[in-house]
Amino acid sequence: MSIADLLLMELHTAEKTKPKNMEIIRLLLKELESEINLTKKFLAIVPVEKFDWAPHEKSMKMKSLVVHITDLPSWVSLALTTEGLDFETAPYVEKPIENVGDLVKTLEENYNKGKTELENATDTDLNGRWVLRMGKQVLVDYSKYETIRHTISQIIHHRAQLGIYLRLLHIPIPGSYGPSADDPNF
Repeated sequence: MSIADLLLMELHTAEKTKPKNMEIIRLLLKELESEINLTKKFLAIVPVEKFDWAPHEKSMKMKSLVVHITDLPSWVSLALTTEGLDFETAPYVEKPIENVGDLVKTLEENYNKGKTELENATDTDLNGRWVLRMGKQVLVDYSKYETIRHTISQIIHHRAQLGIYLRLLHIPIPGSYGPSADDPNF
């Protein structure tokens, strides 16, 4: 087999896998949209008068938790437009949120930015490296795809925490991936 034959085989293989890689972007977009829609249901019932409440002394205050949840979709855009984040040079600053409308608005803005970046991404973009650090300490060293998946997982994780907060406050919990004890709809 000649070098030309090997190159043709490699090009053919690359062309066959390209739709599969673009399929990953489509699936990420679908999953992200679903998680954002579920998250809106939870944010809509957050009691503003309980922003300073936490279920335990080691737990975040409710306001910090919900603001963090609204920030998370911005990490999709961050993953695709940067090489990483250094908390030493760019420390986290909690966004000012006053009400449920602010929460939903911030979530939607961050989601729309991330969605736009993901819609314009390529498989090559997803393979890029993204590093989260605290100065010289590397906290995570992911591909951009892994960063996006981790972001979606974080949205789910923190929304589940919020569900516990709401349950402890006797607020009916919306269904997520099926009915809840309070919401029989599937």
